[in-house]
Amino acid sequence: MKRILIIQTASLGDVVLATPLIEKLHHFFPGSRIDFLLKEGNEDLLRHHPHLKHVMVWDKSEKKYQKLRELITVVREQKYDMVINTQRFASTGLLTVLSGAKQTAGFKKNPFSLLFTHRYVHRISGQEGSPHEIERNLKLIENHTDTSVFKPKLYPSKHDFAKVSQYKTHQYITVSPGSLWHTKEFPAEKWADFVRHLDKELIVCFLGSEKEKPKINRIMKAAGHANSINMAGKLTLLESAALMRDALMNYTNDSAPMHLASAMNAPVAAVFCSTVPEFGFGPLSDRAFVIQASEKLSCRPCGLHGKRACPEKHFKCAENIDIKQLLLCLKH
Repeated sequence: MKRILIIQTASLGDVVLATPLIEKLHHFFPGSRIDFLLKEGNEDLLRHHPHLKHVMVWDKSEKKYQKLRELITVVREQKYDMVINTQRFASTGLLTVLSGAKQTAGFKKNPFSLLFTHRYVHRISGQEGSPHEIERNLKLIENHTDTSVFKPKLYPSKHDFAKVSQYKTHQYITVSPGSLWHTKEFPAEKWADFVRHLDKELIVCFLGSEKEKPKINRIMKAAGHANSINMAGKLTLLESAALMRDALMNYTNDSAPMHLASAMNAPVAAVFCSTVPEFGFGPLSDRAFVIQASEKLSCRPCGLHGKRACPEKHFKCAENIDIKQLLLCLKH
């Protein structure tokens, strides 16, 4: 186990939820070289990670499969002792099989899993008591370590903390109103209503990507909270994580910012609309709140990843959430 590769080329949140593998492998094999493969755009997340030797990037934007072939060649040259694949898709399964590694681990749902040396069940039931995604990922190395659970962890640099220190002179919260899926997003007008009810002295830092800037501007205008700052597109992923660490509370949807907060063990209040935390992707911070509609809806959850629009055209899973539920998180 001198050379180990972890593969997670999906979304930002999925990469964060794979970081417990880094922590646990480093703990059990402190002298090993650990590398990580992710998709282009997420590499900033693991920049200067103290337990990683090298971060490889797969650019999927164009000539995806030509670049996959090139990547396979690069991976084979590294002569890994073990490759750990946290994904269930054929492309990374093929890469795992052709890696030349002595041992390969992945989930049975991967089409190439029959050729892995170790295969594990990945089951999302949505029932109470179901394992978290980090527990499912850690199963991949359980036979080389033990059954203990390690949490996600990120490592912003001193520069990252210095960059956001200017926003920490007064009490503040962060609000991350965006998501890749519409039915995972708490409606903009409800975010505005929430911010409208906050103490006027409290600083509200809105986080998001550059494309979310117009929506955040609309929320801020509707809320009329003088101490609100639109920081969409202004911070790197690790700078955002550094800001989250010292916030009074970090408000998110069931989306990547929730996982950033978990990785910093920062207080987080996560709003779940169409999805449910029982899928195994809920917040993991010591101080974490799950906010969801109190009314039982037969249509919820409507899907694992959310949808482009509410299938029932009423969006009650979001509309029925009371703003008081968000405000109470600041008092506990």
